[in-house]
Amino acid sequence: MATKVLVPLLGEGVEEVTVIKWLKKEGDSVNELEPLLEVNTDKVDTEIPAPASGTVLKILAEEGVPAKVGAILAFIGKPGEAVDSGQSIVGNQKAESKTEDQRSVPAQLSTLNLQPSTKQDLGFISPVVAKIAAEHGVNLQQVQGTGLNGRITKNDVLNYVESQKRRPEHVEGSNVVTSTLQPANLQPAIFQPSNVKPDTGTLDTLIKHTAIRKQIAEHMVMSKHTSPHVLTVMEADMSRVARHRSANKETFARDGINLTFTAYFMTAIVAGLKAYPNVNSTWTDEGVLVHKAVNIGMATSLGEEGLIVPVIKGADNLSLLAMARSVNDLAHRARSKKLQPDDVKGGTFTLTNHGISGSLFAFPVINQPQCGILGVGAMQKRVVVIDDAIAIRPMVYLSFVFDHRILDGASADWFLAKVKVTLENWNY
Repeated sequence: MATKVLVPLLGEGVEEVTVIKWLKKEGDSVNELEPLLEVNTDKVDTEIPAPASGTVLKILAEEGVPAKVGAILAFIGKPGEAVDSGQSIVGNQKAESKTEDQRSVPAQLSTLNLQPSTKQDLGFISPVVAKIAAEHGVNLQQVQGTGLNGRITKNDVLNYVESQKRRPEHVEGSNVVTSTLQPANLQPAIFQPSNVKPDTGTLDTLIKHTAIRKQIAEHMVMSKHTSPHVLTVMEADMSRVARHRSANKETFARDGINLTFTAYFMTAIVAGLKAYPNVNSTWTDEGVLVHKAVNIGMATSLGEEGLIVPVIKGADNLSLLAMARSVNDLAHRARSKKLQPDDVKGGTFTLTNHGISGSLFAFPVINQPQCGILGVGAMQKRVVVIDDAIAIRPMVYLSFVFDHRILDGASADWFLAKVKVTLENWNY
């Protein structure tokens, strides 16, 4: 009997993966535990090994197509052995979004026109589907899903919107809101950037989106639609941190640790979050959910491939040595593509060091469903006035972007000031 290749459970909360690349094709021989295909979830690529030795008899999941945990991806067996492809539960539609932590979806769903009397179970709603429905005022309870297990896809929502547009006029009880107060109705669809293709008169080159680029795009657009982003900036004198790092860098190196400035920024963020716990929170319709755990995401560049945000769990319990070790480990595994799905989950705040590429200021996008993100600019020696005297100090701009639903200007500045003071008076 042929052996089924199933989508394994790759981490807590992971319900779906996207097939990125098949490493074997139908008819190829494969050994047990030999890499068979690559899948992606939350921007983490993972190889799935063959569960048995034999010949790849049939591949059911196409590249770029999402598959639920437990879905049949392929069959392995003896050459010529019959397989029952009808058992497949892998959808045939192209993925309109990749897997997102479902905690990022309620902020979009809360804006939808859902009727409490309807009993339909919506199931998993991707951020892009929630965003489109929110923009057009669509009641998802009235949309018939054609995706896997009745899942509502992007095309389902768009087709529903088009069918409503064909109606001669809006009637009472309609699920498409036509009020001119809806911001989405103030901007015609033809002006959407994704629909604009300039006529350059030349043969342009189309670069296909990677799975990571699509996920970044969906998450960034969803974040800007979810939270009112506000930026506040302060400048920090890094003199004490620089001296401490110079004095301890060799000692840390003997333990195999590269003491970078990122570890100091992480530790300063922890101090700020402890002093102002509301920054370590998530907005919900019932209230602000303040997280007990302090899990700080560290935006890590993957070059032209994009970026990924591994998370340092329990950052409030780490010494500078342990923090530096975690920073080194996650950065190395991120760039060598050895992260596990759980490594990018559970973040409650994020740090992005855009100064690595020389940037001084930035306006980072909040990593939903978090309250804020801290951007760190390039450290430069600048002339400053200290006690009415001119001095040269290593200075850095700290850019804090926060969700204005949770924080106001004063409370955001209190947090950022705590980060600044911790860096300037470093005594850890």
